Amino acid sequence: MSMNWLISRRTALKGLGVAVGLPLLEQMGWAEDPKKAVRAPVRMAFMHFGMGVIAEHWKQQTKGGPLPAILEPLKPHLADVLVLNGLAQRSAQGGADGAGDHAREAGCYLTGVRLRKTSGKDIQAGISVDQLAAQKVGAYTNLPSIELSIEGGSGSGDCDSGYSCAYSTNISWRSATQPMAKEIRPKAAFMRLFADRGQSNAAQVQAALTAENKSLLDLVGEETAAIKGNLGGNDVRKVDEYLESLRSLESRIQKISGREEEGAAGGSKNQLVVPNGVPEDYAVHAKLMFDIMALAFQADATRIATFMMTNGGSGRSYPQIGVMGGHHDLSHHGADQAKKDGIKKINIYHMQQFAYFLDKLKSMKEGKGTVLDNCMLMYGSCIGDGDRHNHDDLPIILAGRGGGTIASGRIVPAARGNLCDLYHGMLLRMGVEVPNFGDSSGKPLPDLVG
Repeated sequence: MSMNWLISRRTALKGLGVAVGLPLLEQMGWAEDPKKAVRAPVRMAFMHFGMGVIAEHWKQQTKGGPLPAILEPLKPHLADVLVLNGLAQRSAQGGADGAGDHAREAGCYLTGVRLRKTSGKDIQAGISVDQLAAQKVGAYTNLPSIELSIEGGSGSGDCDSGYSCAYSTNISWRSATQPMAKEIRPKAAFMRLFADRGQSNAAQVQAALTAENKSLLDLVGEETAAIKGNLGGNDVRKVDEYLESLRSLESRIQKISGREEEGAAGGSKNQLVVPNGVPEDYAVHAKLMFDIMALAFQADATRIATFMMTNGGSGRSYPQIGVMGGHHDLSHHGADQAKKDGIKKINIYHMQQFAYFLDKLKSMKEGKGTVLDNCMLMYGSCIGDGDRHNHDDLPIILAGRGGGTIASGRIVPAARGNLCDLYHGMLLRMGVEVPNFGDSSGKPLPDLVG
């Protein structure tokens, strides 16, 4: 290895139509200003689940007391998360528009603006926080952002009391009138990360790989060997571990994508039809999507992501955890204990998937810390209690340390601001200098720093 051999943070392994980014390596620092330590980028992701939580199983009853049941899956990660209670998204309140809280819970979640109540083509929301950040940092990565989902969506029709389906099935908005297309198929999401935008698209690359029965890594074998020949021992081991995790994920996705029957599962009242290439099991699907996001962040393929773990007002059932009723129906529990127990089970199940994501990011070493240390991962719902349809006292978690700028490891019983104040603080940490966002107060949420 030559000590004069430099490698940029933006180096990618390139082959026919693909560009596979690399994790942060020790040697990348040589290509930077020697007076400055090489720094990992800050990443930002937003997870959405619908219809809120059962509050008594979310909120800690006494400071330092037992962890509530819904938060229990986060126990190994308490030092890395900030639980924020008391935040509101005022733009989602009904007011004169009346019913339609499930359209507003999704459409207002990341935009912080009132939606135009329409089921026609004249939809109007606002640019979402993730897309505002993507405008700033998207040029530095292969993809400006990725938008993932468990459930599909529609851009037209009436899905909730006169509100377009575009609102209840999208959280990411490029502009006031244009939601971002979201991907529910793991293979398509995976291939999109690594298609060389200057040469081809993901579908073309996938077609070529399928025709020749090859792995993505087969296309970059020569360049991989060349780069590894110029790396030190620690960096070679890190590249090998990274490529092995990529190959493992690709293999898991290929097995799922081998299903040939369209709609092989589902069709009942509460069980959604599962399209070809999409896992039937919720946890399998969610974990694949979280693995794709984790790999994207590690490789710096993108720094911005959104993931709809449910649509607004989702009617999905969860027989794998013994919940046969539809999520939306159960959320109108009317204090019925059996229905509340069903929602509690769903809340815990979703949190287990999020905890898996944190496990994955925490296992990825980066500089003197981990990829998780350099992330801001918001997990939450824009409804507090599904029975009340309230848009205040929202269940919100922010995981990661934002590159050392967030004082994590706390449960905040009453946050000092609203949801858009949180977004304002996150934008500033991404280098997006704005005076405010949505209906923010103009001051970033002070609870981020204690």
